Amino acid sequence: MDNNKVIETIGLTKYFYDPVKFQVIKEVDLSINHGEFVSIVGRSGSGKSTLLYLLSTMDTDYEGELYIHNELVTGQLDAQLAKIRSEKIGFVFQFHYLLTEYNVLKNVMLPGLKLGKYSNEELEHRAIGHLKTLGMEKHALKMTNQLSGGEKQRVAIARALINDPLVIMGDEPTGNLDRKNGDLVFDIFKKLTEDFKQTILIVTHDTDFADKTDRIITMEDGRILL
Repeated sequence: MDNNKVIETIGLTKYFYDPVKFQVIKEVDLSINHGEFVSIVGRSGSGKSTLLYLLSTMDTDYEGELYIHNELVTGQLDAQLAKIRSEKIGFVFQFHYLLTEYNVLKNVMLPGLKLGKYSNEELEHRAIGHLKTLGMEKHALKMTNQLSGGEKQRVAIARALINDPLVIMGDEPTGNLDRKNGDLVFDIFKKLTEDFKQTILIVTHDTDFADKTDRIITMEDGRILL
């Protein structure tokens, strides 16, 4: 058993049926190792976001096999997959999806409250720690509408970290930010991999971002180019 392997796929294949059967992911064999910072690039329609959603277990309609930390997750029940997502995967999207009715601290704590692994006190302590890592602890009690776009994305990253995920997955996490804030988000991801050995997998259109990651996976027509 390879404990260094966080994600592995064997022959991952996905079809869309709108309006005719169309193969969007074509027999992808892929592995992501612990502590790697990996980007997935490719033109629009190349299948990169579709692949990410398969790897995240949010889309289960595929052929082939998906392993997360050596556990076969293909064919598992929805409830079990939801638990795997909560425990093992942190998500950062192009739009931060913060809840405006809660302050920053509560937004960061929410996935932890849902998982129920830590007490509220422990979660608050952990949330403050992650906000501190991201230079956001002074904003902890602010409402999210008081933050800039770059600050909101940093809060979203802290939220993704709250359950100690095995991997953070991002779909265009800098796509809505200017260059300065995009660079800041990249630097945060880099710090997480270097200081905390956090595994990170990011779909991006930003070639400058991708060029600075440990490894680039390029997709074309549903396949990975070697």
